[in-house]
Amino acid sequence: MTQKAQLISKIEMFGVSFDNYDFDDLLLFLDRSISERRPAYLLTCNVDHLVKLQQDDEFRRIYTKADAVVADGMPVLWASKLLRRPLKHKVSGSDLFDRLGKQLAERQYRLFFLGASDGIAAEAARRLRERYPMIRIVGCYSPSYGFESNELENVHIVNILREAAPDILFVGVGAPKQEKWIYKYYQSYRIPISIGVGATFDFLSGNVKRAPRLLQRVGLEWFWRLCQEPRRLWRRYLVEDMLFVKMLLLELAKRKGGGSNV
Repeated sequence: MTQKAQLISKIEMFGVSFDNYDFDDLLLFLDRSISERRPAYLLTCNVDHLVKLQQDDEFRRIYTKADAVVADGMPVLWASKLLRRPLKHKVSGSDLFDRLGKQLAERQYRLFFLGASDGIAAEAARRLRERYPMIRIVGCYSPSYGFESNELENVHIVNILREAAPDILFVGVGAPKQEKWIYKYYQSYRIPISIGVGATFDFLSGNVKRAPRLLQRVGLEWFWRLCQEPRRLWRRYLVEDMLFVKMLLLELAKRKGGGSNV
């Protein structure tokens, strides 16, 4: 298959149209979007997203209008193989700087970090500058609690973003809040690429220790995070996300029954 064919291929699962990207494909997407200067947003779809999509009409609408959707999480990749619609790679926001930090720095793309508690995004930026001295992080901002419902705060954020004029905006305030905020305002601040990255700033800053690579590879990063923050995450991982098992069984049954294999 040619590189061009890989770039435009789609995998349909769970009502979501995934772009079958690896990190090289993602870099091509970023390059193209930044060169076009047209506001766009990328979604990183994990099990939690898939579960939330079952009951959140607004979230589903945001997914249907996304410029790209990539698979974030080993369970999503394993499901794609079970369904014989294999996705090439896990492309998560928390891995993006490990995989593409050097290329982003070499291209001198302007980056902005929005989210996390006071000082966390700035510390993440400082550590990235140590690792990639050429990286251009043109601003960091930690919004106030409940900012998504505060019109004055949102106007302030949009103005900050317009003035900073980044090429890529990374928003780390948790799903689906970050995706809903991006969708509501991305045409106002008019940045070429917006990406929701969840806890990435906490990982980069050292505020939260990320799971060892072995646990990441075997799909147990969720268990590591649960052990670190049981009060906050127990319901998400042990109750809500268990619906994914039922969803996968239904997808398998649909396929055996002659459902689409596009």
